Amino acid sequence: MTTRQISDTLEDIYGFEASEGFISDVMDKILPQIEDWQNRPLSEVYPVLYIDAIHSSVRDGGVIRKLAAYVILGLNADGYKEVLAIEAGENESSKYWLSVLNGIKNRGVKDILILCADGLSGMKEAIAAAFPKTEYQRCIVHQVRNTMKYVSDRDRKPITILVRFVWKIMV
Repeated sequence: MTTRQISDTLEDIYGFEASEGFISDVMDKILPQIEDWQNRPLSEVYPVLYIDAIHSSVRDGGVIRKLAAYVILGLNADGYKEVLAIEAGENESSKYWLSVLNGIKNRGVKDILILCADGLSGMKEAIAAAFPKTEYQRCIVHQVRNTMKYVSDRDRKPITILVRFVWKIMV
């Protein structure tokens, strides 16, 4: 976004007026911090990683197009959640995921015990290429969501209640 677009968005959403110069100054201060965060060294081992892409429509030069934000959330050895990476790409693909996984590998990750992801075609192979010893677990949320599209509207509510009940027993 341009400084003008950011200024207009701040005013539209929050009713806060900010000059383009102010926004430029803020961006100059936070961009190095963002780059430091994006390039920080990571732990060598993560017991669990969750990976997924969030798809959004964005305006680019007056044209609205879809972009995917690739997000990697890790559970570290101390049991704390940690966002390892957020990257923007054209669309979700296993090839792009492989580049994102290689990116965290280059930042120091040597081993992942379990990687939880959706059922994207080629995902297992991408994970195996970057981290050959990692176990792939298909995300239960994606499994349930994909299953529910085959359930009639009439049966959706009782099945959802049943799935929640079973989930509570399992967890």
